[in-house]
Amino acid sequence: MLQLVPTPIGNIGDISLRAMQALSEADILLCEDTRVTKKLLNILTTRYDFTPKENQEFISLHSHNEKDFVEKLEPSFFEQNVVYVSDAGMPGVSDPGQLLVKYAIENGVEYDVLPGANALLTAFVASGFVETQMLFKGFLDHKGASRSKALQEALNNGYTTILYESPHRLEKLLLEIEKLAPEREIFLAKELTKKFQNYFHGTAKEIREQLAKNYKGEWVVVLQAAKPHNASAISIEDILSLDIPKKMQAKLVSKITGENTKKCYQRLLEEER
Repeated sequence: MLQLVPTPIGNIGDISLRAMQALSEADILLCEDTRVTKKLLNILTTRYDFTPKENQEFISLHSHNEKDFVEKLEPSFFEQNVVYVSDAGMPGVSDPGQLLVKYAIENGVEYDVLPGANALLTAFVASGFVETQMLFKGFLDHKGASRSKALQEALNNGYTTILYESPHRLEKLLLEIEKLAPEREIFLAKELTKKFQNYFHGTAKEIREQLAKNYKGEWVVVLQAAKPHNASAISIEDILSLDIPKKMQAKLVSKITGENTKKCYQRLLEEER
């Protein structure tokens, strides 16, 4: 059997009884990082009534080897109790795990996914944005036209949108949002469930000033849904497919998104290169 088991995103007290039982009974532990998982088990053994099975096997399974690992699997591998854990949070959400589930479905392997700690849902609720529909974008591309396009979509899709961001690129993201949507309300959650957890509400500029270049930690960014502009049955993709000058495309896109026409025109030129 295969079980995907979520682990605490910070506070060890968020581990569930079901998660501890699955971890204690596992014959094989597939781990995003075996060192992190072994440390977790040691903490559970010290603080709680937790005794792992003897001779558990730890196997490294991360984003760089997941595809090759799954391709070499045989269904008989899951005749043992196999558990997959990422470093923190829910496997398969910006972490490996989905390929294992897909393999189990395609090969008739019994599997289960345990509920548990998750940064995106925690931040979504903590944001206080009342729209009940949301989109999760995970980490944006680091740079280039693909990043610009993804950020535009995140800002203008009409839903509360959640991003993950590293401390090294958080300032860049805030500056981009400040430029593209200066009035947009956003919410930042820092180090969720950990000692230095903190929440920040405001525009990108206001939050950047609050942080004063202190970007250390793990971050979840929640973008409030864009207020609707002129309703239209025409999508941005429809406009970009039209055989018309880029300046005209920019004007039409700006009507739908509210984006500055000149900035939109420059972005369309960059994406065409």
